[in-house]
Amino acid sequence: MKAVIIAGGLGTRLRPLTNNIPKPIVPVANQPFILQQIELLKTHGVTEIILNLHYLSDSIKELTREKKLGVKIDYSIEEHPLGTAGAVKNAEEFFKGEELIIVLNGDILTDINIGEVIKFHRKHKAMATLTLTPVSDPTPYGLVLTDPHGRITDFIEKPSWERVQGIDKWEINAGIYVLDPKIFTELPKHAPVMFENYVFPNLLKKGAPVYGYSTKAFWMDIGNPQKYRMAHEAILRSEVTSFRVYGTRDKGNIFIGENAEIDKTARTTGPIIIGRRVKAGAHTVLREYSCVGDNVTIGKKSLISRAIIWEGTKIGNNVKLDGCIVGAHCKIEDDVIISEGSVIADNAIITKGSIIGA
Repeated sequence: MKAVIIAGGLGTRLRPLTNNIPKPIVPVANQPFILQQIELLKTHGVTEIILNLHYLSDSIKELTREKKLGVKIDYSIEEHPLGTAGAVKNAEEFFKGEELIIVLNGDILTDINIGEVIKFHRKHKAMATLTLTPVSDPTPYGLVLTDPHGRITDFIEKPSWERVQGIDKWEINAGIYVLDPKIFTELPKHAPVMFENYVFPNLLKKGAPVYGYSTKAFWMDIGNPQKYRMAHEAILRSEVTSFRVYGTRDKGNIFIGENAEIDKTARTTGPIIIGRRVKAGAHTVLREYSCVGDNVTIGKKSLISRAIIWEGTKIGNNVKLDGCIVGAHCKIEDDVIISEGSVIADNAIITKGSIIGA
């Protein structure tokens, strides 16, 4: 079984976190995110994965080549952005034939049982199967309508509240597809094409069997800072059953990496992730829903609460980080306060006494 991960986007919604690294290797729970997606696909029988790349592609290739992933990795490079379907068309050389193709958007955190989606697709002899997830507010998305057997009847792009009244199920495209490769035959090569507003609607017009697999499994688009933080909280609450958190468990929900040095007077409250070789000074408090990256140092009497801190950052004394994201290799000097919703780019220097986001 082969899969394509669409991982060529510029990651603009996650900036400034993606100024220096592409979105697929942004760390989630201290692991490059794309490794989790590869592991999920491998668990469900995928033996070959094509990575569709564009922005900062060399760093993704370097990471995946150096890891022993237990699955064959191929690379399909976009010279310019081609849209979701155009990106997969660009990788067509890797999947010619009759074998089904799984497509996964590169910013989706999920534990959807892809094996069950494949079974559903085969049972219904579908040309395309879209995985669907319920939402409480469909207006920012594209609503997908199905009949009682799961066959898709219509797509409604970003509907108004008036338009969705009377619709009994509000389900959206979850960005995971099982596809017959024949759907790419008529698509132009090297041209921007989208699944959502071209390929799937055209298949419906032709009467092709296009189905929706409904699931209530965990699903989240982590493409902006707010959702990125929410994803960490969900992982720490064990809502993402397929996600493996690395580190030694302490008190049930505190994960501590190798060679971490936490002062005996410091306090930790889980759930929390503390990376490898982290150093935390005297009387510092590390509170719930924080994720501290590898090689981070934290001074004395600091408070870290609901914060995500990337690797190599140095934090001074009497610092308060609350509900924020701090990039890699930053220097946060003494007496700094960084508050809810703030996002600090890699390599930033925040000078003594600064207050951000208050």
